[in-house]
Amino acid sequence: MIVVAGEALIDLVPQGAGALVSLVPRRGGGPYNTAVALGRLGSPTAFCSRVSTDVYGDALLDGLREADVDVSSVQRGAEPTTLALASVGADGSAAYSFYVEGTADRLFAAPDRLPDGTTAVSFGTCSLVLEPGASAYETLMRTAAADGVFTALDPNIRAVLIPDADAYRARFKSWLPSVSLLKLSAEDAEWLGGTPAEWLASGPAAVVVTRGGDGLTVFTRDGSVHSVPGEPVTVVDTIGAGDTVNAALLHGLAVRDALSPAALAGLGPDGWTELLTFAARAAAITCSRAGAEPPYASELGGDL
Repeated sequence: MIVVAGEALIDLVPQGAGALVSLVPRRGGGPYNTAVALGRLGSPTAFCSRVSTDVYGDALLDGLREADVDVSSVQRGAEPTTLALASVGADGSAAYSFYVEGTADRLFAAPDRLPDGTTAVSFGTCSLVLEPGASAYETLMRTAAADGVFTALDPNIRAVLIPDADAYRARFKSWLPSVSLLKLSAEDAEWLGGTPAEWLASGPAAVVVTRGGDGLTVFTRDGSVHSVPGEPVTVVDTIGAGDTVNAALLHGLAVRDALSPAALAGLGPDGWTELLTFAARAAAITCSRAGAEPPYASELGGDL
């Protein structure tokens, strides 16, 4: 069982042109997208979050159930759902502004225990920024790592939500001893100001850096570097592409029974190339359609 911990929100995606475009609500949030993608790929998955009891919250839970994601660890609250207003550039890249004050997911409380059979927990995005929930997710991360559970982190930087960049960078570094696999975009890496070598020295067994259409690169603790190119695709938008990479990596590691730092060290060039290629192919499918719509296993040919 892979547990994904973090926010679920509604992306408001513009449709059409002009000053007053239509805004189409789509289910989203980095952790939410990761959980849905894992479920669609066929990995046993649970979502750990706090979701509103409003109509959007109900829709978010419906999306998880449709992907066969276990929602028994989802807390509910009467506060509204977080909204993210997406702005899609000419190249399909997405930027966001957020409506987060007084929303349900910010009041997440760390659970006493993870679901039975948990083999990995994934963290990231807004949930590690917005208090008081951020501290609760941080506690869950440290506790899971201390218990020997594989942990994955995608910081997925949303700078507009970070009031003190230096404080966040210091906090990010403090998480690394509790992280097994770090995945981040090249843009996130530049914003954070560190290097894969520095991060590896602090804890993770591997660091995967995504480079958009240029592909993915993994850096491992033994000094190895493996890269694959991106998959050619006509990009509609990039919403959910990085989250799909998260899910594909975790799914591929689970299939290989490699959800441990020692197993990551033993993947070797062929194993990493296969895994990164699978993640690139999955992300390309997500980019080929509007909003965060990750692929099903059947769309990927089933070869890992």
